[in-house]
Amino acid sequence: MARAAARPYHHGNLAEALVDEGLHMAAEGGPEAVVLREVARRVGVSATAAYRHFAGQADLIDAVKHAALDRLAKHMRAALAAHDRGDADIAGQVPLPGIATGSAQQRAARRLEAIGRAYFDFAITQQGLFRCFCLGLPLPGSVTLQEESAFGVLADVLDDLVAAGLLTTERRAAGVDVALWSAVHGLAVLCLDGPLADLPREQQYALLTTVTDVLFHGLAGA
Repeated sequence: MARAAARPYHHGNLAEALVDEGLHMAAEGGPEAVVLREVARRVGVSATAAYRHFAGQADLIDAVKHAALDRLAKHMRAALAAHDRGDADIAGQVPLPGIATGSAQQRAARRLEAIGRAYFDFAITQQGLFRCFCLGLPLPGSVTLQEESAFGVLADVLDDLVAAGLLTTERRAAGVDVALWSAVHGLAVLCLDGPLADLPREQQYALLTTVTDVLFHGLAGA
């Protein structure tokens, strides 16, 4: 369904209003849909006013990209909160090799599983925003510095795995965060724009369960 035109901008933070409208346009059509002059028109200001805040098209898209990444982080944090409250859907949870039920290791592992599923779910249900932040995504080192970033959520959960004794500090430092991110992100891309795009959604989510199962066996290995 097409979104109604944005309400005219009157006062407040114009840059924030432009980014918010850019997010709506990205959600509808991906990064290609974010056009500075059209964003300005929808907000109700001139292109000249928009250029006072953004040097050009690329500058606005970069701001929208980071805002989309923050949306993903909030989605992942909400999944963690639901898990911690016991509200999470346990359907499709994978077996945890060598991990005792009710242990700190199990709790930490299930939190990792929850954010992985949330990441994949965001990609499938918010395709425009997912494609937007994938455009020129900063390297992990710079993303980690952003407390609200999705990569920061993963980093926090992996730190919990170390504290629970499920992951050694050596393996943690060896780039396991990038490996886990790559696996779930790669599957999402294959399911959106690759050879798995025509699969029914339930089969795509079944593949996510398989990927998660393989990852847990890898984490539990020597």
